[in-house]
Amino acid sequence: MKDQNLLKILGNRDVLALAFGAMIGWGWVVTTGLWISEAGSLGAILAFAIGGVLVVLVGLAYAELASSIPLAGGELFYSFKAMGRVASFIATWAIILGYVSVIAFEAVALPTVFEYLIPHYSMGYLYTISGWDVTITWAGVGMLGSVLIAWINYRGIKLSTAINFILTALIIISGILLITGSSVSGNIQTMEPFFATGISGILVVVIMTPFMFVGFDVIPQAAEEINLPKKRIGQLLILSVILAVIWYIAIIFGVSMVLTPSEMAASNLVTADAMAKAFGSSQMMGNILVLGGIGGILTSWIGFYVGGSRAIYALAKAGMLPKTLGELHPKYKTPHKAILLIAVLSTLAPLLGRPALVWFVNAGGLGLVAAWLMVAVSFIIIRKKDPDMVRPFKLKGGTTIGWIATIMSIGVAILYFPGMPSALVWPYEWLIIFVWIVLGAVLYMVAMSKYGRKHADMHMEREMERVIKHKEEEE
Repeated sequence: MKDQNLLKILGNRDVLALAFGAMIGWGWVVTTGLWISEAGSLGAILAFAIGGVLVVLVGLAYAELASSIPLAGGELFYSFKAMGRVASFIATWAIILGYVSVIAFEAVALPTVFEYLIPHYSMGYLYTISGWDVTITWAGVGMLGSVLIAWINYRGIKLSTAINFILTALIIISGILLITGSSVSGNIQTMEPFFATGISGILVVVIMTPFMFVGFDVIPQAAEEINLPKKRIGQLLILSVILAVIWYIAIIFGVSMVLTPSEMAASNLVTADAMAKAFGSSQMMGNILVLGGIGGILTSWIGFYVGGSRAIYALAKAGMLPKTLGELHPKYKTPHKAILLIAVLSTLAPLLGRPALVWFVNAGGLGLVAAWLMVAVSFIIIRKKDPDMVRPFKLKGGTTIGWIATIMSIGVAILYFPGMPSALVWPYEWLIIFVWIVLGAVLYMVAMSKYGRKHADMHMEREMERVIKHKEEEE
């Protein structure tokens, strides 16, 4: 069975670049203008501060659990130990929806960025979706990119993380240039209006923040591939979250310091245009920002392939999905069939056109918040059920942080439902949710009928016994 183990090779640099690169992605380039127009400059900053607090609190719960139960699949094991098999499947299936949504988002974002670098390249009309024309060349760029990223992940975690680190450095350089340039050439008056549409605008942006911050939870998914002390896993997870909160707030500040609302409304790529204006209308500087944005697309794409494929792998090994999805490649030691499954879904996404960007953000966001809620609840229950479990990264204050994270997760989840100003849109966004729920229910029932509930429970218990330590064992 040794050949069926994931490669344990990730160090400090790899883990931090994997999580931070996954969280940053492309959203900061393509949707910063939307955040500011919906909530105003300070409203958008406040919305990301609120979302950041939620993510830090949930991240703290993750950090303790990931260091205590370092198994690929993260949420699957935390929620199983706390609430049993059905809850563990629901939590993991919800997080996979979030991951697949990000991967699909990046497949749609890639052809969008090409429009800035190569104007009017979109040709070969196919059809119109939600008022937007899908063309052969536009969809083709996204589909080719999807195939390339799938190949990188198929070839192994070592190649994925090496590329990820280089691209993360490119993102950071471009972001620093934007913030530095806007601080010098911008002014506070340009940031008006500070609050655009009051509380409703802030809430619209708040429901987008889970999607923008998702990525720290890739660390628990890759736990079996991290070659570090268990306590360090928790530390790096929290550090990546804090860095992402600072990043998003700084980008919003930088863009709003340079571009007026009318300039944002006229822009196809707000962050790139802000970069160009900050450096004296330099198209070259705008292109540098876009290159950083492409780096963000690729780091996020790679990171969520890692997270999504490992979550599917863990479910399949437990017999909650077809077991073939839990097989590792004999040479590359990657869950290659899980990667290919995600590749199929991702490669089809560009055929939905640019409007799908918002659909994936919102639908995937609900899946993420649902999973985070279940992790926060699992944190509380495990603290009470197994107080003697060794916790290398142990939070002070008992279950207080878990309760606050739970309440905030419920509060944010409510914002997605009908009756709220930020509710998901029918039919597109709710259809994604409903199709995912039905698909998960069918796959789960088929797997249970084939492999049996007892098999799944025994596998989960055996895996946790292998890694969970207790105080009396250490003594």
